[in-house]
Amino acid sequence: MNISDVAKLTGLTPKSIRLYEDKGMFAPPGRGHNGYRIYNQSHVDDLHLIARAKRAGFSLDECKLLLTFAHDPHRKSASVKDEARKKLVQVKDKIEELRLIQAHLEEWIAACPGDEHSRCPIIDELQGNDN
Repeated sequence: MNISDVAKLTGLTPKSIRLYEDKGMFAPPGRGHNGYRIYNQSHVDDLHLIARAKRAGFSLDECKLLLTFAHDPHRKSASVKDEARKKLVQVKDKIEELRLIQAHLEEWIAACPGDEHSRCPIIDELQGNDN
């Protein structure tokens, strides 16, 4: 199968597939007599895992680790669960960070008159002015 076929099956772009290959995320595909990459079902399965893991917030390095687990018949589910727990902590931390950003923005918007004058509490705050 060619890269366009794989892209359709996985929902990834050809550019992303080539990037994942360049990063060594999965075994490189063979090449046809024309030099084009030839993918098999194993590549599609790996790319599905990468795509789903990326949508769940995992980084490329984390995706690579998850692929290692997927290919290891002796893996321990506890190891996989630990990685998911780590990611959940990161997501919760990010959500808290976003809530703080939201609160700041709401305060700034409430404080700003939003009129035709030049005084703006949002700019004052961003510049560190205590006026």
